[in-house]
Amino acid sequence: MRLALDFNTLKVFIAVVERESFVGASKVLEMPTSNVSRCISQLEKKLNLQLIERSTRHMKVTQAGHLLYTRAKPLLEALEQTETELTLRQMQLKGPLRICIPNEIGPALLGSVIADFACQYPDLEISCVTNLSGFESLRDDLDLAIIVSRGQMDDSDYIARHLVTIPCTVVAAPSIIQRYGTPSHIQQFEELPCITTVSALKGAPWQFVNTKGGFETVKVKGHYRVNSGEMAGRAAVAGVGFAILSKQACQPYISDGRLIEVEFEQSAAPLQLFALYSDRRYLPAKTRALIDFIHQKLSNISLAT
Repeated sequence: MRLALDFNTLKVFIAVVERESFVGASKVLEMPTSNVSRCISQLEKKLNLQLIERSTRHMKVTQAGHLLYTRAKPLLEALEQTETELTLRQMQLKGPLRICIPNEIGPALLGSVIADFACQYPDLEISCVTNLSGFESLRDDLDLAIIVSRGQMDDSDYIARHLVTIPCTVVAAPSIIQRYGTPSHIQQFEELPCITTVSALKGAPWQFVNTKGGFETVKVKGHYRVNSGEMAGRAAVAGVGFAILSKQACQPYISDGRLIEVEFEQSAAPLQLFALYSDRRYLPAKTRALIDFIHQKLSNISLAT
């Protein structure tokens, strides 16, 4: 069976040889002389070889010790150089950065933000794709995925950092209100025509925030399903049915009377924007910098009406 030589043990051995004393090695390594001596003894025991002849007045490196030193020294230097390069690469804001953003709200909300980030850090090679795959995006060799969620987000193995809350509201065209009346409780949507999603937000039921701060779902009558907030907005204006839209997106239609806001005791659950990544412990500086940049920029934008 092969013996596994310890990186730190070899480092101690090389220091002893180069300083020509255990005391000298202990000073450069900033460790007790007794620990240096114990380390060398353990190495000799592991190899079943004497590497250093000791006496009360001097020490002498044996032939086996010279062989180990000449072979281990360049290997140790190469490992230390690799460690330095990897550390610098982790800390530097340069190199490839692959991200994914939602394909509709993403460009409108994040397009300028990511462009500003690219201008600020020109050494980064940013690749940005748009889709609705959410958690699945991180399996495509990406560094960061920005996802939109409503209500309780599913558990996953990824780290999720909240970026911004987007208030939403229930709206309908005047023709819909005239035909069906103004609903007084959210359960009525089980029978009323509603505009829902296909795969965006995973086609989840409508969600509302109850008086206790939790989420209440309603399986609405989704007779018209789309995969786009803009499509849902246009359908609502056309009188297709009731819709949950972001307040910012539909406010112009509410202001000019093309949509009517329907309010309940339980407010529509807001959309939440999250940054998803694989591991907080080894998060590269460039990824962390982008997340912080997006969070700061979005914090300065008022998304409420």
